[in-house]
Amino acid sequence: MKLHLPNHPTQLYLIRHGEVEERYHKVFGGCRIDMGLSPLGHRQAKAASEWLRDTPMDAIYASPLKRVQETLAPLAERTAMKPVIIPALREVDFGDWTGYRWEGVQEHFGVSAFDWLEIIETKGIPHGESAAELENRVQPALLKILHDNPHKRVAVFCHGGIIRVILSLMLGQPLRHMAHFNIEYGSISVVEVQPDKKHAFEIELLNFCPPLVEV
Repeated sequence: MKLHLPNHPTQLYLIRHGEVEERYHKVFGGCRIDMGLSPLGHRQAKAASEWLRDTPMDAIYASPLKRVQETLAPLAERTAMKPVIIPALREVDFGDWTGYRWEGVQEHFGVSAFDWLEIIETKGIPHGESAAELENRVQPALLKILHDNPHKRVAVFCHGGIIRVILSLMLGQPLRHMAHFNIEYGSISVVEVQPDKKHAFEIELLNFCPPLVEV
């Protein structure tokens, strides 16, 4: 079936950036720390581009943060496509947790960092974004992407937290339920949008990590 036909679904390829610099491993960086990719992260970026070689995109959207820009670079270079930068796709603002490692959050704030999705949906992270605030900034961006690309294939390069927000919005589930979905560095998830079907949003692929290639 050819793309762009009325009965062809819109396909969103949600791509998480590659692994970040080693000094930021297991650190809450969010949108406040503009870190780059590690050597492995660059390999993951190349792997994503190679895996998508036979899947032509109609558009590329992306967060403005460095780790995302470095991840999309191989695909943009290979296809000569100009990404559309959407600031609303930046990572979660982790407020006072920014810069702390996972174990440091327990030590300084008395909560488990593994419960971060539930925490931002309930009492919130001090000076960080709440679930409602996240949804209010991501939803308009998601709706614009869908509105501008009916029946097309679109790559959305962003962050693990933002992919979870997008899935939460599309599936109509509380954000805390997205803790059941693992979103690895460099992974690709695919959601199809078929408005004429009872289940308008269907997850076709989740957290797929393409095989690494040499860079």
